[in-house]
Amino acid sequence: MISDVGVQHSGIYVCAANKPGTRVRRTAQGRLVVQAPAEFLQPPQSISRPVGTTAIFTCQAQGDPVPQLTWLKNGQILEPGGHVKLRNNNSTLTIYSISQEDEAIYQCIAENSAGSTQASARLTVLWADGLPGVPSLVRAEALSPTIIQVSWKEPAQNTQEIIGYVLHIRRTADPVEMEYQEAVSKVTLQQAVGDLEPSTSYTFYVKAYTSRGASKPSESTTETTLGEVPAPPSLFTKLVNSSVVQAVWEPSSKMGQNQGFKLYYRRVHAPIFTGPLIFNRNVTCYNITELDSTLVYEIKVLAFNQHGDGNATMRFVSLKEAVEKAVLNSPCNCVKDEQIKTSTTGIIIGIHIGVTCIVFCVLFLMFSYRGRLMICKTVQATPQTGRSVALETSSQGALALNGLSRTGAELNGSTAGKIRGDSNELERLFSGPSDRADDSHMLESIPVSLNDTQLSTVALDDFNLVMEGDREVQFQEAPTGGRGARDMTWVTQQDQG
Repeated sequence: MISDVGVQHSGIYVCAANKPGTRVRRTAQGRLVVQAPAEFLQPPQSISRPVGTTAIFTCQAQGDPVPQLTWLKNGQILEPGGHVKLRNNNSTLTIYSISQEDEAIYQCIAENSAGSTQASARLTVLWADGLPGVPSLVRAEALSPTIIQVSWKEPAQNTQEIIGYVLHIRRTADPVEMEYQEAVSKVTLQQAVGDLEPSTSYTFYVKAYTSRGASKPSESTTETTLGEVPAPPSLFTKLVNSSVVQAVWEPSSKMGQNQGFKLYYRRVHAPIFTGPLIFNRNVTCYNITELDSTLVYEIKVLAFNQHGDGNATMRFVSLKEAVEKAVLNSPCNCVKDEQIKTSTTGIIIGIHIGVTCIVFCVLFLMFSYRGRLMICKTVQATPQTGRSVALETSSQGALALNGLSRTGAELNGSTAGKIRGDSNELERLFSGPSDRADDSHMLESIPVSLNDTQLSTVALDDFNLVMEGDREVQFQEAPTGGRGARDMTWVTQQDQG
């Protein structure tokens, strides 16, 4: 049992029971809801405000269930609207630009299913003697997409003590509490309001102020800012060939929507542009043809809409420089060309070397054959005369003259194959002409046929040989009394001639 129950006792209660001697347990729960009638945490307070200012009442209540708040003005339900606003679940009442008609008793009623309560407050509007009259003839004129100029006439009475004006500004679609103000000098009866949004409606009114307070608000006026022209597009140019330039543009999203684009171009220093060429909003490029490659051209593009033309973006294009640059920037296959040249050069050099080798081989064979033929003919033409040979006794035997000191009997008894083997040396020995025909010791020459070449065989007992050059080599007979076998001795004599 809970006595003196209050809101704080609300909640869920659980009851648990155990069976004796067992672990069986049973539970039950219940919710206690304590309804509390509405009561004020902060009731509204009576206030006094000068005319033209803002009055704010605050009413906060609690209860269970949550109470609903309702406002009354002099016993009548207050309907928000105009310069009267209710916010924060009707807990705040705001009255803007109060006047004598706003002076009244305002009641706040908090009500729920458990009960209701109410509280009241009085708004007193102060009206001092000598306050200025209401400004008149308020006018607004749109100057641009972001500027509206507002003008007015001074009040009809009590203008001597005016210290200035306050211009109240808000977007027409916004609530009154979203308005803002701009102070204006007393000698200025107009104000240019900037930083506005294009194609947007704004509401204005004016108050005159003295040291004692503000006048009543003037009549409101509404004006819409001008539409915004498109921002300049981005422009790029591309050289297609020596007489065609492609213009490419991109629209800007910073300003108003565009309906299309206009393109102009001309030669530099020409008096007029060619164009405009008009394109819809989906076209973003165009090829300008039949241009002179020796001239410089000026190209400009602008966007437009129902509010007018935007600023243009310009570019200068030199077709001559572009062509030269394109030639200079052409891709170079220098490495590939060098490799091809190197490969071709190597092939040519190889061919030349091969041909040279073949020529030298042929020449070598030709000269070799010619030399052999000449030697053979010389040996055949040599007179078969005897030659005296002087010999000297030698202890080493006859090994001189490349093994040709064989005995006459050995030469006569040798086979034709051995004669052929000694033929080269004999050809060298008998290549010179015979200058010693008067020698007394002569031997008969025995002709032998060997490949159509006539060779002469002589005994080595005595002969001499005159060689080409300045030196004479003689072979002389060894003195009597030597050993039975004859030896050969080289005797060299200096040519006296």
